[in-house]
Amino acid sequence: MRRAGLFGVPRVRPWSWQAFLLGFAIIAASAAVQGICVALGAQLYFAAFLPSIFAVGVLAGTAAASFAALLTIPLVWWAFMPPFFEFVPLTRAYADSINLFFLLAVLLIGLADLCRETMVIISRGGLKSASENAATNSQ
Repeated sequence: MRRAGLFGVPRVRPWSWQAFLLGFAIIAASAAVQGICVALGAQLYFAAFLPSIFAVGVLAGTAAASFAALLTIPLVWWAFMPPFFEFVPLTRAYADSINLFFLLAVLLIGLADLCRETMVIISRGGLKSASENAATNSQ
């Protein structure tokens, strides 16, 4: 793992097996949190998974976050949508929930990628403005 230089956030090299393992582990932890929420009566099927998709995107990159999002959909369909632990045909409401999650996941993965790139820019000393470049140019 590398350090990003901004707040000491550890990052994993994108497309590595560690990145995909991190995505799987974070989704498994989110499934445990979602299971507790369902046991308490909540019916927000993807609530615990959205922050984890963003976290995977920041820590491990877009490929691992996409893997985590695609892993989440059948997991929620199987484990958290009634009847539990069965694959049944989706109702219109369940399909709409999956579509909304997919849309939000794409947006969060894009935002996480922007945050990841911003951390790289800041760790390298930030952007140089045009006036700074012109002032140091000796033409």
